[in-house]
Amino acid sequence: MTYYENVFIARQDISQPQAEALGEAFAKVVSDLGGTVTKREYWGLRNLAFRIKKNRKGHYLLLNLDGPPAAVHEMERQMRINEDVVRYMTVRVEALEEEPSAMMRARDQRDERPGRGDRFGGGGFGGGGGFGGDRFGSGGFGGDRDRPRRPRTDEGGSGPDVGGNGGGA
Repeated sequence: MTYYENVFIARQDISQPQAEALGEAFAKVVSDLGGTVTKREYWGLRNLAFRIKKNRKGHYLLLNLDGPPAAVHEMERQMRINEDVVRYMTVRVEALEEEPSAMMRARDQRDERPGRGDRFGGGGFGGGGGFGGDRFGSGGFGGDRDRPRRPRTDEGGSGPDVGGNGGGA
């Protein structure tokens, strides 16, 4: 038989169980026509690079297929008809991977990373909130808003003529 990988994107409006049910329905189409689905992965609700049919996000699902080309053609026909499927792509491969896909491995590595609070000693850069601070101005840039502003040299009339519109010949 021939091996295929199929990735499809479902609309953002449907729920995760509904998106996984779509994957099961397409797997059933393949199995009814003599093929098998060796792996099914839900990659999650992810941002799209650009809007597709007024959607900014989509549920991504991967299906590894082992079956005749007729089964894949029928599955793709069903995907074209289904209004919940935004895009799909099927690629013929030499062999199917049995371990988790690159997307699932990246998610596992992301879970092992330390949280953002552990970086650079806690608060923001520099530990006490020098760069980040909190959002109301204590620490960080602009954290000294409680003091009156010092006049700049070009504001109060003292200092060099920066604008070029005063005095002169």
